[in-house]
Amino acid sequence: MTNLTETEARKQLIQAGRLLFQAGVMSHSGHGNMSVRLPGAERMLLTSGGLLANLTQEQLTVVTFDGEVVAGALEPVTREIVGMHSGVYRVRPDVSAVIHTHSPHVTSFALAHQPLPCVYEALLRFGVTDDIPVADWAPRGSRESVANIVEQLEQHPTGPAVLLANHGLLAFGRDPLSTAFLIIAMEEAAKLTLAARALGGEKGFPAGALEREREHMRQFGSI
Repeated sequence: MTNLTETEARKQLIQAGRLLFQAGVMSHSGHGNMSVRLPGAERMLLTSGGLLANLTQEQLTVVTFDGEVVAGALEPVTREIVGMHSGVYRVRPDVSAVIHTHSPHVTSFALAHQPLPCVYEALLRFGVTDDIPVADWAPRGSRESVANIVEQLEQHPTGPAVLLANHGLLAFGRDPLSTAFLIIAMEEAAKLTLAARALGGEKGFPAGALEREREHMRQFGSI
């Protein structure tokens, strides 16, 4: 877990939002939300509205894991998803950032209730070896929805993301920028996997692929 200061967290959230749009992995609506776990008590820095384009400092709010606003303001559209973010932080103490998007190709798998296969080498570089699971649908931000997400986190305790059935993507990591880069890799993976299926279907890695990838990366100082 990376303990970013609030100032650092604010800067990274804005940078991560810009990166996602520059990479072209956001839906046309630009909908999404992001947060960073803050040091100390159960608090997080959360985007205050439902859109991530052109984020400013004024659009970032400090809230408790229970949804109490500590500093700033929170729009109703975001208030209902506080539990989605805090649910991840409570189950995964190693996680310091959570990002939700409707990245189109990844969301296609969520609409189909199909896990995103781990067949793209870029995912290996993020330490991903298992398919990205799907959490069952329930109304956005409801207790049932959060419980479904938590269920997948418990079943996949080292996974970096969960697909939200009929909805979108929830990714998490040590900081906003690394999580944004993961989303970019996942969107590429989803797009390429769908294309591969027109050529007979995607193929998995050989046994030991992650270890071989990491050893190769060590030789070049990538990890």
